[in-house]
Amino acid sequence: MNKVMKKGIALMALSMVLGGGAAYAAPNITPQADNVKPIAAPIALEQIKVTVNGEAASLNGYRKTGDQEAMLPLRTIAESLGFTLTWKQEDSSVDLSKGPQWTNVKTGADSYSVNKMLKTLGTAPELMNNTMYVPASFFQEILNVSITKEGNSVAVSAVEQKKTVLTQGVITAIRDVEGHKSVQINGVGTEGVVLNVSDETTYQTADGTALTFADLTLGQKVEAEHSLVATMSLPPQTPTYKITVLEGSDKKGILGTAGAIEDVRTGDNGATSLRIKGTGLTEQSQQEIVLQLTEQTTIVNMKGEAVDKSTLAKGTKVIGFYDAMMTKSLPPIGKAWKIVVQPAAE
Repeated sequence: MNKVMKKGIALMALSMVLGGGAAYAAPNITPQADNVKPIAAPIALEQIKVTVNGEAASLNGYRKTGDQEAMLPLRTIAESLGFTLTWKQEDSSVDLSKGPQWTNVKTGADSYSVNKMLKTLGTAPELMNNTMYVPASFFQEILNVSITKEGNSVAVSAVEQKKTVLTQGVITAIRDVEGHKSVQINGVGTEGVVLNVSDETTYQTADGTALTFADLTLGQKVEAEHSLVATMSLPPQTPTYKITVLEGSDKKGILGTAGAIEDVRTGDNGATSLRIKGTGLTEQSQQEIVLQLTEQTTIVNMKGEAVDKSTLAKGTKVIGFYDAMMTKSLPPIGKAWKIVVQPAAE
């Protein structure tokens, strides 16, 4: 652009400012310098009408030109569905909770928490006018509610899409980490299933007597009513609504060792002892222990079903449950309350 043209444009602009004249339509002049970039046009937003359980939401959603996914106001919808939201200023994220359900969403992060595992949806949450918006699929995939899309409207419904399921098994781990409580059954390590519990989860005996989380102990046979929704982790995790203790509700402070039988011995009195070497299931549990079988010892599989004593042979994978009364020998000797025979590796 030559000096004459620059000067002319500057004079016309000054004239407009001082005189308040009509807007001036500048000619389409191509920049001469390579490092000059044209200003991007603003992104057009299509308004999306939102209803929750048949009622119009107080805020609309939006969809950007060219996008398939509608963005919906998180707090407006989630609170209408009964969720409690907590804004975390330190990382611009929100915690959502409702009974056993809990998740976290973070501004700009396509990473959504489901039962303490992370899932992507292809679209990250966005902040607009101090309101967090999430993709419509969030409510279906993460909160497990129904959404119906039609044109520029989205209907959100709290009608449950999936029913609960009952699973029986033996407790192999009980965890309470920073208020997040869980119970593992049907396996140790990456095996079995983790039952995530909350303040809304109920506990009882088979005859309906109320229990608490503190009444749960290793080795108990339980029946859990939990969601069909589970993470893809190993082991999978699922929200749990009720835990019924079918056996061992009177037990307290039980310890456990998971491993292989190193030796099977029969004493002069006919009593059988197992030397088990592996991993202690609690801080007080032994890595190696000799457990004496008594008439009160039960031998079961992971589901709590009785199995024959003949399955207890050298090399068999088991979990031995016992109380804290042990000898001070190496390895210590105790009495087995329950021996759980683990399935053989395929």
